[in-house]
Amino acid sequence: MIKKCEYPGCEKAGTCRAPKSRSLNEYHNFCQLHAAEYNKNWNYYQNMTAEEIETDWERQTFGTPLKDKKQADAETSDYLNFLNDFITGRNKFDQMPSRPTAPALVIKALKSLDLPLTAGRADARAAYRRLAKLYHPDTAKKLNSRSASAKFAEISEAYKVLEKHFKS
Repeated sequence: MIKKCEYPGCEKAGTCRAPKSRSLNEYHNFCQLHAAEYNKNWNYYQNMTAEEIETDWERQTFGTPLKDKKQADAETSDYLNFLNDFITGRNKFDQMPSRPTAPALVIKALKSLDLPLTAGRADARAAYRRLAKLYHPDTAKKLNSRSASAKFAEISEAYKVLEKHFKS
């Protein structure tokens, strides 16, 4: 739902957000013109001393300052837990197959249609149409009718297998 611009006296749609405070969790809804005007005059560091600005910048850039020992210890503990979970869970990760394997019939069908393992239903349909035009016994001019019929039967069967696979 589009709200009305919050600028006094404006009747336009408030399609642009502008922050209400430094926490950046509440916003005004302004039209584009009033949002630009508001943002031009809004100062993120308003009412802060130079030391407070420096401290805030360091916290955002480097994390919690070391003088806040409890917070630093909590962050260190979280990081160590993450590393431990990663290292101990690594054995499980290494034992998992690198990617799910497709049934052998599907792989064979993909190869018959000259498609990669990542091909989808639309790719299979397009490949089938392209190959059917080449190998259909009535239209294959360069191949003899026997080899064209065999190849057409192969790609038709491959397409049926893939259609069944993609529907499930």
